[in-house]
Amino acid sequence: MFRSGATGLADASPALTSPATPSPNPTAPPLPQLDLRIPTSTQEVSDTTKQAASWLDTHWQEWLASGVRIVFIIVLALVLRAVVRKLITQLIARMARSHESHDDPSRIGGLLANTGVVNTERRQQRSEAIGSVLRSVASFTILGTAALMVLAALGVNLAPLLASAGVAGVAIGFGARNLVTDFLSGVFMIMEDQYGVGDEIDTGVATGTVLEVGLRVTKLRGAGGEIWYIRNGEVKRIANMSQGWSTATVDVQVGYKEDLVRAEDLILETAEALAKETPYDELVWEPVKILGVESVAADSVMMRVEARTAPGKAPVVARALRQRLKSAFDVAGIKVKEEATATGVSFALAADPSPPSSLADPTSARYRATEPIPLPKPASDDLTRP
Repeated sequence: MFRSGATGLADASPALTSPATPSPNPTAPPLPQLDLRIPTSTQEVSDTTKQAASWLDTHWQEWLASGVRIVFIIVLALVLRAVVRKLITQLIARMARSHESHDDPSRIGGLLANTGVVNTERRQQRSEAIGSVLRSVASFTILGTAALMVLAALGVNLAPLLASAGVAGVAIGFGARNLVTDFLSGVFMIMEDQYGVGDEIDTGVATGTVLEVGLRVTKLRGAGGEIWYIRNGEVKRIANMSQGWSTATVDVQVGYKEDLVRAEDLILETAEALAKETPYDELVWEPVKILGVESVAADSVMMRVEARTAPGKAPVVARALRQRLKSAFDVAGIKVKEEATATGVSFALAADPSPPSSLADPTSARYRATEPIPLPKPASDDLTRP
């Protein structure tokens, strides 16, 4: 008769076992010997089944504990990831919210407000970009840690894996330091809202309109239609001509003898009329100011006019103001430059003709010097000699 349970291994048939191989370490327990022969009799099949049942009965609790541990780690990681992403979303929503009160500067809602500089759409774009980066970092950290814990629960030795990952990380860090610099610079550019899509910026190496803002590369459209790809880590300074407001500066030239007070009144009147017309009524944000006389020349006086305009619209307003001032000066009879005169006669502005050549005068010494030398005449005594 055969005994069942854990004693099945001891009652195995001699045909299913092989002589034990001496262990290299005498103190170590003997390793189990596996018999890979296919059972050929009822007795061998019964003994093999009992061995399998005994082995499963010994290890099922360990398997169950490992499975429960793995499931718990995965569920906990997913729940923690969902909670963290939800918190990040709420934080970004508060950061993007308009700054309704200026009394409490510590409120998170005013972090991205930049009142008077950035509108609601720009704030929304910045908050979405920052939220996307934070959610990606949180997901990578939580899921990566969970994956390592699952491997440890499966019995995988993590020491060689972590050592290899550390060496690889150091090597990649040295090789990709510029990539890391570009990424961090892009993150801070977005957080600080240094520029956005549609802005006219000067990065020092290129000037143009922003087409795309990435975490590594910024794409610009130049004045000639060319596209610039600029690495964020290479940008040392940025001049944003489309943020806040712009200043249109116009230098008005007035004749030296003209009445400057009358010219100033005409300039202000023309500028006010321009600011009331469409579409300049939305582009000019403040009344035009005359800063005064910028320079004085012998025939003219330069007056500087300044106007605060919408971001990036200064050239448009300046061109329109110059055109209107030219027309107003023509109607009012104000000259932009005095003509140089002598004894009441204006000098011709054309170049003076070249003076006549001295060779054209037959009485001049240079003309006579160019005449051919006459031949010598024979002596009179030579003619009378036989």
